[in-house]
Amino acid sequence: MLNDRIEKPWLDAFQRTFSLCGLQAGDSVAILSETQSRQINIDLAELALLNLGTRAFHIRVPTPSDTAPVPVRSTGASKALGGLEPVLNALSSATMVIDLTVEGLLHAPEVPTLLQAGTRILMISNEHPEALARLQPSEQLTPKVKAAAKMCKQASQMRVTSAAGTDLTVDMTDAPTAGVWGYTDRPGTMAHWPAGVVVSFPKQGSTNGTLVLAPGDVNLTFKRYLQNQVTLTIENDYVTHIAGSGTDAELMRRYWAAWGDKEAYAVSHVGFGMNPAARYEALTMYDQRDTNGTELRAFAGNFLFSTGANEFAGRYTEGHFDLPVCNCDIWLDDQLIIKAGQLQGDLA
Repeated sequence: MLNDRIEKPWLDAFQRTFSLCGLQAGDSVAILSETQSRQINIDLAELALLNLGTRAFHIRVPTPSDTAPVPVRSTGASKALGGLEPVLNALSSATMVIDLTVEGLLHAPEVPTLLQAGTRILMISNEHPEALARLQPSEQLTPKVKAAAKMCKQASQMRVTSAAGTDLTVDMTDAPTAGVWGYTDRPGTMAHWPAGVVVSFPKQGSTNGTLVLAPGDVNLTFKRYLQNQVTLTIENDYVTHIAGSGTDAELMRRYWAAWGDKEAYAVSHVGFGMNPAARYEALTMYDQRDTNGTELRAFAGNFLFSTGANEFAGRYTEGHFDLPVCNCDIWLDDQLIIKAGQLQGDLA
């Protein structure tokens, strides 16, 4: 975009989203940011909250130094809070936290403390407000996401296949599952915007098979559409072989190896996008600094495969890939829910 200034459609989108969260006049709302946060989103959040009559206040912390061996992008695991108790106390006492940290609190270690205190958290992904306005939450999508999450929780197995050669099985037994529809109106809960995605975190030793990343699939860590095929062999949760020639395979091999950490090769979560407003081609429309790629995680019918940390399997690492894969068939037990990248039945 050319100018980062307040635009009415953007402000309206923020105000409508906060209204869906059930905020009322007099509610205390913390706007959490860091020194490298996107300033226009901070300003829009403040004005929208004031328009709703809430008692908004800012908590801004210095962006922490990066200690990783390679650049870290789009992890959803902000280290900005750093366990700082006075900040946690202030956030815990608020009705709601508007999370505008760069990486987001989604997988941050402080989140359980905040939720247990009864506050609710809306993580606004580090996107340009034009994208946020386009992808503001839809109440029509909410019941479909809830239904899909219920199906995942009840399934014993997910199987993913494709014409490109993918054949992957995931044991879904007791896999924690979250459906995200873009707003949260209950104490002790968390959501993120943009939304329209269901993700499950398989337990140890649950994922086996072959995942073929074909040209046109997406590597969101690199904010890049693949040009060449990359084939991943996955054994008992871990990527054990990366086959392929060309830039895409080489980038992935080098990035994984740079961590020097076996857990970076492990499965983090599996899921699928459900948002009909999210556009597959959106990554071509924004400079890299203006997108966090959340739209590509949510476009309807993609299989979202992610590697890295999975606290439910006892694995922790900063290494992370989010890989939206196109044109897959996804089965939950004997029910085909996505066919060649198209949502089926009541989920469509």
